[in-house]
Amino acid sequence: MKQEIFELLEKYQLMPKKYFSQNFLIDKNILKKIINSAELKKTVNVLEVGPGLGFLTAELAERTGHVLAVEKDKKLSDVLAEELGKKYENLKIKNIDILKIPMAEIKKEFGGKPYKIVANLPYNITSNFIRRFLECDYPPEEMILMIQKEVAQRILARAGDMNLLSLAVRFSCEPKILFSVSHNCFFPVPKVESAVIRLGRIRSDKYNIDSTRLFEIARAGFGAKRKLLKSNLAEKLNIPLLKILSVFHELGLKETVRAQELSVEDWIFLARNLKW
Repeated sequence: MKQEIFELLEKYQLMPKKYFSQNFLIDKNILKKIINSAELKKTVNVLEVGPGLGFLTAELAERTGHVLAVEKDKKLSDVLAEELGKKYENLKIKNIDILKIPMAEIKKEFGGKPYKIVANLPYNITSNFIRRFLECDYPPEEMILMIQKEVAQRILARAGDMNLLSLAVRFSCEPKILFSVSHNCFFPVPKVESAVIRLGRIRSDKYNIDSTRLFEIARAGFGAKRKLLKSNLAEKLNIPLLKILSVFHELGLKETVRAQELSVEDWIFLARNLKW
């Protein structure tokens, strides 16, 4: 696989672009583990993001009903079209930024049917990407993502070390780190270690609450890390401090609590009981 990648790069006179966060997976064993983790079958629709030179793309197209591969780099998109476009009738390649593609376009591509996301994500878009697809009106059934290991660990954080991303993930689904990936499995070799994570059982109505309201409170709460939660909520949302403390008392929270100390259930309670 490593040799094949070098041959393609030479054939098309390409070099990995740092500003696109391009690090190509060169370990075939890791590729197989990703495929096995995704539990693919011919009835499955897959959205792949950042397909690069198409090694994962080809495996997905072989095993599933329909693959939509979204690649921001025009040169790589052209390589995919040349190498795989004619080979797989069930493969659609789009040259667009995944953060800008209309969700209606993805829904139309899959006919509104369930789909999975399988991707070796560009690490510079991880948080925005996950938030977008968890909060959209056409979320996937699950995501199998290769991301920076440190970010994967942050996603699995619980009360005491919570952050806005981990709250968003735990609010919508069940996260699990499947396995770690050494930086030596990529070309060029990145400075960070990676991990493959599953975000499963995704549902927008898990807690039966308005997510817009919840995350308005959460963004305010996490707004200034050094400040107490009560101060952030009072300043950002213009809620009277006495009202905040009254709700804290109902929830059994100390006045000195900080945002990272709350559980998902605590945030749900605040969203239901704080008025502004």
